[in-house]
Amino acid sequence: MSLIASVQAAFTHSRNLDQPVEILKNITKSRLLFGTCEGGRNRIQAEEHYARILKCIKNLNDIKIFCFVCHDVMIPLNQTIYIVPTNNQKFFENIAQSFLNQQSENGLMIVINLWDKLKIEDSLNVEGMQVYSILGKLRRKLLPYSYNEVEADMILTAFVQEFERRVGQKRKSRGGRSLEDVTSFILDYFGIPTTHAPDHFQADIEVDKWVKTSDNWHIGISCKRTLRERWKQVSSADTSAMGRYKIKELWHVVTHANTLSDDMLALLGGNRHIFYLPDNSGAYLTASEHPVLRNYVRPLTHFVKDLRAENPKD
Repeated sequence: MSLIASVQAAFTHSRNLDQPVEILKNITKSRLLFGTCEGGRNRIQAEEHYARILKCIKNLNDIKIFCFVCHDVMIPLNQTIYIVPTNNQKFFENIAQSFLNQQSENGLMIVINLWDKLKIEDSLNVEGMQVYSILGKLRRKLLPYSYNEVEADMILTAFVQEFERRVGQKRKSRGGRSLEDVTSFILDYFGIPTTHAPDHFQADIEVDKWVKTSDNWHIGISCKRTLRERWKQVSSADTSAMGRYKIKELWHVVTHANTLSDDMLALLGGNRHIFYLPDNSGAYLTASEHPVLRNYVRPLTHFVKDLRAENPKD
């Protein structure tokens, strides 16, 4: 907003001056670099950004377009992304509690899958309404300009692409936290205490929760929809390191069980990883009948019962 205000104010007073475009370019550069330190990362990024803008500004009409894009495209886009939810915790907790109150541990699979599904659908509905609203406003603001339909469609398409790129990053983060949130809720609901990670333990592995067993060893719990991108990194936490830090096992709560291959289960299972899968999933039913893989998979409905067995005093 500060950049737009500066450029628009200068635009009004510089039309009759020599080289007005150069004046407006300098003002744009000054505002972009404002508040950054020489040689700092922000200054380098701002200078690179200005260099890209500079290539597109040749005349006064380009300045007008630049201001239009800032005011009517980028600012609404930023506001729209901000509105897209990252969490709606209380709403989902109330639903999950109702199921667990009625079905106790037998409702685990339903709660986890429903929580994940509702969070995604709720956020997608908000995303859809936001992009629908802002596209209509942008289309109406384009009408006074002399764009033909093809050019207008290109602008609208570019907006949707940028919206999807940004919200996609937010969606990944939201999807990863969703399962962690519901697992935290389940542990709290059944009164299973969590603890901190073993001192000095470091590995290429993401563990969301730690539970201490009755013999003062640790079980790490990783809460993810899928291990598709991480399983080879996870395998680097080998059994010797786990023994050194008194880590008994690493348990993975995985809802999208069809992404697990036999190779993945065999490698990680041999390194004391256990997979909790939906009871009725094909992956669980197949692995549970395999003479080797059945040692590494357990039904999701046994998750709480197995944790209690590891800590009987709970």
